[in-house]
Amino acid sequence: VSNAGVGMAGPLECQSLEAMQSLMDTNFFGLVRLVKEVLPDMKRRRGGHIVVISSIMGLQGIVFNDIYAASKFAVEGFCESLVVQALRFNVAISLVEPGPVMTEFEAKVYEEAERADYSRTDPETADIFTNLYLKNSKDVFASLGQTPEDIAEHTLRVIEAARPPFRHQTNVAYTPMAALKHADPSGALMTDAFYKLVFKYDAVLRLSLR
Repeated sequence: VSNAGVGMAGPLECQSLEAMQSLMDTNFFGLVRLVKEVLPDMKRRRGGHIVVISSIMGLQGIVFNDIYAASKFAVEGFCESLVVQALRFNVAISLVEPGPVMTEFEAKVYEEAERADYSRTDPETADIFTNLYLKNSKDVFASLGQTPEDIAEHTLRVIEAARPPFRHQTNVAYTPMAALKHADPSGALMTDAFYKLVFKYDAVLRLSLR
């Protein structure tokens, strides 16, 4: 089970390249290093199961989570490319894709975001992040967040499955979000829906979450 991960949220201009590279080293290359270690023996034994804790943000990018989403997209692409070869050796690969999870990990990301310096971006972007994104994120976590125990139960079901699924989303509230992307290959439907959700109907979103 590959579960190591770090988070990052905020305007792109305010993130250092070093911090981005460090995040990718943990979230993506950490997984690659682990798989390189365990896969050869699994192939020799013709049996094994690699379970990766991914994220719904590996399927759908979220505003102000550019680099974190990129790392999870990399995880998804890596596993999707590898799964067919692995199956030839009777090795299963499963991606567990949670939405928000109420942990110290998430709390730390948002505490750091609230204290960060946003002078390197324009005032409008800084205002959108602090007064729209952070406020909405707190409501999302309070309303839709899962416990670590719930994610562990989902992961256990994937491990014990007779035919392990390649992808397993833990929160049905995010299924429509992921489906928007597949409904319109041009991306216009998804982009328009998210733009309106963030900039036109944010008050309605907060009210409905509460």
